[in-house]
Amino acid sequence: MKLLFVCSRNKWRSLTAEKVFHGFQNYDVRSAGTEENARIKVTSGHIGWADLIFVMEKKHVRRLKDKFGTTLLNKKVICLGIPDDYQYMDEELVQILKSRVSEHIDVPD
Repeated sequence: MKLLFVCSRNKWRSLTAEKVFHGFQNYDVRSAGTEENARIKVTSGHIGWADLIFVMEKKHVRRLKDKFGTTLLNKKVICLGIPDDYQYMDEELVQILKSRVSEHIDVPD
């Protein structure tokens, strides 16, 4: 299964998620950001590649729909509701990610 994690700048939240879930259950994991200055900017290629798309906030769902409307039609987009309050690999962020993502896919402890 191919998982895409999206936040604003792809520096802290989505990049942490990519690192945390890489290699779990043979998931193929990538991350990207919605803003112009993102480390890796989300593209239609990312959207087409992903089986499941996790975004950090509702604004990311809106941005994806605005930019990739029809490409998203058959995609499952899940909002994790994680605010931009964490640094890369913050222990609390890692725990929140594992907890919220595990509601949708199998996540080892």
